[in-house]
Amino acid sequence: MNAPVRVKVCCIADEAEARLAIAHGAAALGLVSAMPSGPGVIDDATVARVAAAVRGQPVRTFLLTARTRADDIATQHAAAGTTTLQLVDQVPLAELQRLRALRPDVELVQVIHVTGEAALAEAQAVAPLVDALLLDSGNPNAAVKELGGTGRTHDWALARRIRDAVFPRPLWLAGGLRVHNVAEAIATVQPYGLDLCTGVRVDGRLHAPTLAAFMAAVSA
Repeated sequence: MNAPVRVKVCCIADEAEARLAIAHGAAALGLVSAMPSGPGVIDDATVARVAAAVRGQPVRTFLLTARTRADDIATQHAAAGTTTLQLVDQVPLAELQRLRALRPDVELVQVIHVTGEAALAEAQAVAPLVDALLLDSGNPNAAVKELGGTGRTHDWALARRIRDAVFPRPLWLAGGLRVHNVAEAIATVQPYGLDLCTGVRVDGRLHAPTLAAFMAAVSA
């Protein structure tokens, strides 16, 4: 029997949203620090406050960072106190190795933006240096970088090829997931977990009925 698919609720704004996500069965919370674009950004003090508020509960906390230098990332994480670092931009392999040395006990998740075939080689190169990968639908090459929260899907057939290529490394799937397409996403990609932000929000706030419906669709 396949293990249940975990759900990470991203773009958490405050302790109330964190509690709501946990109450609906979220396995992880995403806390978005400064980004060049996209929704859900909170300041570093709020990241640390939310992470502290849920410490000790059975939920992982992801610090989403756009920084790409190991020293900068490690310093930011030391203040945040999250369980996990989600690296939303491409971090050079040498910097990843240094980050691992600086933060050996922190889970590292590298985001791969699936814009084309190059994503497969990128994923294979980085997989041995991190604990998990997360496939998203940003565009790091845009004039203003898109590093998440686009609400767009990407090529799930390619995502499945990436998943198979890096298996058994855990792979999270993000990008445009909603109640109506999550069953297809799971069947096609067979990810370790799902990551969502805009698909469970109304007017920018986490929406309990939509989140409940999404979680029911995942369970089904």
